[in-house]
Amino acid sequence: MKKNNLYIHSVAVVSTFVLAACANLKTMQKRIDELGAKAEPNPLEVHGDSVEITISGRFPEKYFPKKVIAESTPVLTYSGGEAKFKMQGYQGEKAAGNFKDVIPYKAGKSFSYTDKIAYSPSMEESKLELRVNGSMGSKSASFPPIAVADGVITTPYLMKADDKVMFAADQFVRTKSFTTEAVINFDYNSSVLKPKESSDADMVALAEFFKQVQANPKMVITKIEFQSYASPEGEIFLNDNLAGERAESGKKALNDLVKRNKMEGFLAENLFQLNPKGEDWEGFRAAMQASGIQDRDIIIRILEKTSDLNSREQEIKNISKTYVEIQKDIFPALRRCIIRVYYNQEGYSDAELKTLSSSNASVLDYEELMKAATLTEDLSLKASIYKEAQTRSTADWRATNNLGSVYFQQGKSGDADAQWTKAYGQKKEAITSNNMGVATRVKGDRKKALTLFKESGSGEAKYNQGLINIQNGDYASAVNTMSGYKTFNSALAKMLNGDLSGASADLGASGDNSAIADYLKAIIAARGNDTTGVGTHAKSAISKDPSLSTKAAKDLEFRNFRDAIK
Repeated sequence: MKKNNLYIHSVAVVSTFVLAACANLKTMQKRIDELGAKAEPNPLEVHGDSVEITISGRFPEKYFPKKVIAESTPVLTYSGGEAKFKMQGYQGEKAAGNFKDVIPYKAGKSFSYTDKIAYSPSMEESKLELRVNGSMGSKSASFPPIAVADGVITTPYLMKADDKVMFAADQFVRTKSFTTEAVINFDYNSSVLKPKESSDADMVALAEFFKQVQANPKMVITKIEFQSYASPEGEIFLNDNLAGERAESGKKALNDLVKRNKMEGFLAENLFQLNPKGEDWEGFRAAMQASGIQDRDIIIRILEKTSDLNSREQEIKNISKTYVEIQKDIFPALRRCIIRVYYNQEGYSDAELKTLSSSNASVLDYEELMKAATLTEDLSLKASIYKEAQTRSTADWRATNNLGSVYFQQGKSGDADAQWTKAYGQKKEAITSNNMGVATRVKGDRKKALTLFKESGSGEAKYNQGLINIQNGDYASAVNTMSGYKTFNSALAKMLNGDLSGASADLGASGDNSAIADYLKAIIAARGNDTTGVGTHAKSAISKDPSLSTKAAKDLEFRNFRDAIK
């Protein structure tokens, strides 16, 4: 009889415990709304390719039984699937669990939870719910899901791929300056022209040059200099005068040359400039260094240590045998007048470069081709010109880089990458680093691209950094690095960073009248609670691109303005 009473008592205790457990869990289920669970932000937002949530609330007083364990899991549900955030566990004061978050029964406790998951496009239309499971002993229960947020705002994905690529500048010089010259030599202590000097090869070549100038309007003589010298022997004063006389003789020789070739009036008197230099010690030093004279090094040391010209000449004379060689082999060539003609040659005009680059590019040199490529907006023609430039013997990294930039503008990112990689290998500098950064960003390696953009340091590279900052959800940095530009993306960055007026100003200054620009204006208006602006800009966007109607209808940016965008 006693055994039966003990059995009945045990069953009664267990039953009471089970009933109590069930009652506690049911009470928690019934009072679930008292938790006040809410999500921030609501709607959710994609941020750097992730959806981050913060869920907060409070377990009220006398809500959480002492032996209960609860598991709370936020779940984002969408068409075709769901994504779970990490589970957060809570337990009562006497529960046999391992969760660190203990909830006092009498006082209750606030809770806050933050986590993020990777975003996928299917999440745009979704709902976030909080799923709670409770257990007490062997009993468990699933509480009704708590709806905490609707959908995901994906506005950062409006970013345009407007990477700033860089072209290397040409070094084309349209007007080039040149010189040509002839030399007239004189006998010792004389400024008299020798007949054979007027018919020397260099004077004959000078006459032919003048004929060429007469026949070519693009060649213009700007100055004719008569630079004359005396050999460093004898009195300095006399040699200075002698050099001046030789300059006059050189001028006469030139005038005689013009007359003989029937080119009178071809050279204006104001082109002439007499430039007598006196004793030619520098020419003497150079001639000695190039000579095979036995005492050459001794003579050069004398020139270096003795500044007084008279003393210098005397010391050299004292080396009598060598001085005889100098008189025979060195001095004669120093007794001269150099007739030096300065002239400019005008290169091809822009019109000529454009014509030749498309019809006869083979006649153009490297810099002419580099210039010609800048004179057309036809990307196919640009590419062909840069390819031609790459074939020149003087070609450098610039043609390769620029060809890559043209390919990128044509949408040929793979071809652009190949050319930019080659150019970067030829020369690592601001332009090539920036363009390699663009190629790298397009391929999805943001980290490496940022390194390349920082390596470049150019304004274009800073703008491109801004694109990565937008992608990474770092909108403040994007605003900073894009500060030198007024574009759709700079406006997007400012709006995402909370600067609605700055975003509107950038869009206005950008000159972007595309459908997506109007769509962004509508979002700015929505965030500024401007119903009229939402309607005006959304309708304008849809009129330009009807496909935006479907996007706008489900875009949570317009959740409070559905009537305005109809």
